[in-house]
Amino acid sequence: MELSELRKEMHLSASSINDYVECGLLFKFGRIDKVPWEHKPDALEFGTVIHLVLEEFYQNKLIGSRMTIKEVHARFEHYWRKNAEGREDIQYSKGNDFESMLLKGKELLTVWHDKLPDDDFQVLAIEEAFSFYIPGIPVPIIGAMDLIEADESGTIIITDFKTSGKSYSIADVDKNNQLTLYQMAAKANGYADREILLRFDCLIKTKKPKFEQYYTTRSEIDEKRVMKKIAQAWDGIKKEVFIPNDGSWKCNNCSYKTVCDEWFLK
Repeated sequence: MELSELRKEMHLSASSINDYVECGLLFKFGRIDKVPWEHKPDALEFGTVIHLVLEEFYQNKLIGSRMTIKEVHARFEHYWRKNAEGREDIQYSKGNDFESMLLKGKELLTVWHDKLPDDDFQVLAIEEAFSFYIPGIPVPIIGAMDLIEADESGTIIITDFKTSGKSYSIADVDKNNQLTLYQMAAKANGYADREILLRFDCLIKTKKPKFEQYYTTRSEIDEKRVMKKIAQAWDGIKKEVFIPNDGSWKCNNCSYKTVCDEWFLK
């Protein structure tokens, strides 16, 4: 089933759980009340377009072809113009505009293309939607894994594509709940008998663009920790406990700033 179909029913996901933990009001406005965004951050649209390009790259790898950097640039420009050109709802951060981010995307993808290892991994799935249940929680956990591959030994490698303003630390990668959920989803959907490696492919938007791959693994204890966190989040959601976090660094560019201010003044 497509992820768009899975989203039509009540569910939880890595992003919704993170929203709830980060700020209960963010979760409420976006996931419960369905309040329209006041604007869309440029970084979010940029990341969406990068994902589309990488998806095409691996679709080509699946059939034994490798896209050239010229083709990669052309696909990025196509998607960036299609998704962002003329959009008044995109809020550009200081120093950014449509044209500068078009150039930035091509520069970033050049670094990625040059540094991407020329491995022999077998592509098994791209944008693989999933749904599974955690004991005690009546709604499914849903999502989509950007890339699933297998190496020469049969080990499964699950990759999530990231665009970021800075490098990740080892702790960031090793404690990332999204990757833990991906492992749990893979086990629940046919890969329980395989060794699993987890990976971030991170395109980093620093002044000098960088591309870094981070590998990690998860233990049974890691999975249990995430299940406990989700159970506590679900308990709060059921009880309609939505605690605001107006001290978050995300507040300045929050897409619900106006409705949040109104909520505090009621």
